[in-house]
Amino acid sequence: MERTARRTKKGWMFIALVMALSLSACAEKAPEQAAPTTSSAEQQAPAEKSAETRVVQDAYGDVTIPAHPQRVAAIYQEDFMLALGVKPIVQWYHPAWGKQDYLGLDIPEFDITGSMEALLQSGPDLIIVDGGADAEKYEQYSKVAPTYKLPDELRNDTTGRLKKIADLLGIPEKADEVIKNYEQKMADTKAKLQKAVGNETVAVIRLNVGNKPTLALFGDGNAYTGMLYSELGLAPYSAAKNQETHVVLTEEAIPAIDADHIILFPSNGAWDSEENKESLKILETPIWQSVSAVKKGHVYKMDRTHWQSGALLANMMKADDLVKTFVK
Repeated sequence: MERTARRTKKGWMFIALVMALSLSACAEKAPEQAAPTTSSAEQQAPAEKSAETRVVQDAYGDVTIPAHPQRVAAIYQEDFMLALGVKPIVQWYHPAWGKQDYLGLDIPEFDITGSMEALLQSGPDLIIVDGGADAEKYEQYSKVAPTYKLPDELRNDTTGRLKKIADLLGIPEKADEVIKNYEQKMADTKAKLQKAVGNETVAVIRLNVGNKPTLALFGDGNAYTGMLYSELGLAPYSAAKNQETHVVLTEEAIPAIDADHIILFPSNGAWDSEENKESLKILETPIWQSVSAVKKGHVYKMDRTHWQSGALLANMMKADDLVKTFVK
């Protein structure tokens, strides 16, 4: 392609030179005429680049995507795009869960429960989705723009997802430096936590706010918080072991929690959100107050926006939270 582009450019330069010589000859008869300042090749180059495509394969088969996409909608993968220095054109939003506020994006929201019209209006040239998009949803996205579904095996693989997204964006080389910095941060944090926490167990619990608030225990294989155990070396609370997602705790199970430390965050909003006031009362009940870690003051409230994400920037923010919490 580059050779073709060079041949094309040389051809246009030759034509431009001939035109310039012709115009120069004519100038003696018509001095008011001037040679063009911009060649046609220079005007066409960006269009040629944007028209380049390549074929990639995802779970649903071959997909023809732009070789250098310019307007990308990465549904719930915006974190990875920002880590790579690329700004997405829309941000994932869900009425029940809000959006990933920690990213600080000032772009249109895309309600994944609503119409595709908003996404269509944003004019993406590539859409990236994950396992949250089933075959029917994938088909809907594909009618808007070329759509690539990330492999399910990358669900809990933060660096693997980053590499794949970098490749889809046509900038695979950018992933290397980002991953190097990420892995160094995780290694440094792991060493600090090992000294500060050692083998003391840690449970991650989410307060599900709403009309009937509940408490959910996150497993050590959870896509959001499993990295605390797999990458940062913390010891999981026994009931969280070999659990890929999370389980809602019964009233009988709550007092039995004997984790040394508890990480706690709300499912939506913030700790001081007006709409969460009623839900927070569950933390004042005798059942919750009877938990060992609560009695010891070993419950740490976190910001749900990055704790409910398993993406790269979010994980680095979680690492910072843990250092602030445990390393004195």
